[in-house]
Amino acid sequence: MLLEVTNLSVWYDKAMLINHLSMGVDTGELVSLVGPNGAGKSTLLRAITGLVAWEREITKRSTHGDIILEGSVTFDGERIDQIPAHEIVKRGLILCPERRRPFREMTVLDNLMAGSYLLKNKEEIQINLSKVYQLFPVLKDRSNQISGTLSGGEQQMLAVGRALMSKPKLLCIDEPSTGLAPLLRAEVFQKIKEISKLGITVLLVEQEVSTVFKMTSRNYVLSSGKIIAEGTGEQLLQDEVLRKTYLGL
Repeated sequence: MLLEVTNLSVWYDKAMLINHLSMGVDTGELVSLVGPNGAGKSTLLRAITGLVAWEREITKRSTHGDIILEGSVTFDGERIDQIPAHEIVKRGLILCPERRRPFREMTVLDNLMAGSYLLKNKEEIQINLSKVYQLFPVLKDRSNQISGTLSGGEQQMLAVGRALMSKPKLLCIDEPSTGLAPLLRAEVFQKIKEISKLGITVLLVEQEVSTVFKMTSRNYVLSSGKIIAEGTGEQLLQDEVLRKTYLGL
């Protein structure tokens, strides 16, 4: 497994958001993580990519409640749950966050270059930029445009492009279709499929189950911080209780 999560639990103060969860993603897979709102999907991604541990260090110096993180996360054969988030990025585990979050007052190009801040080889950075422009031609056309003036779909493409500038081995994408019109959603999902075909492993958190299940190799269903089902889209859709209760279908 490229990514292996074992008995992971996350508490924020007294609320248990992730409950002894185990899962994995193998090299080359496009895997989805689905489930109802509040299931813990975004928290799981934040824990995997080191942000929960970072938040825990911040709360130690404040008056906020405790954050407890237990279990282990192994990436590319190395345990990473005890190392800082920026070191996890260096190893190729990258998070494209929910709601896009561009640096709104910076240009598209400056946003993309910010995604490569840990890379030192200028030639490699330019190669990555060319690949992003090839995947998202609109970003090349808008390279000098202020990011805050982009449409929602363009901002989502920018967020994914910025994550790709870090040269990920595993790209975690959180709710890319949020707030997008149907045609833009379809375009974003098509781009994610193209990213997967480039050989980049993808872990996708998404609400659009009917679309996602057609493009993934495996899926995990999360509810109340626990994995309650795993399988291909076809296998999961055969379970009527799962369809109605957890997938909203």
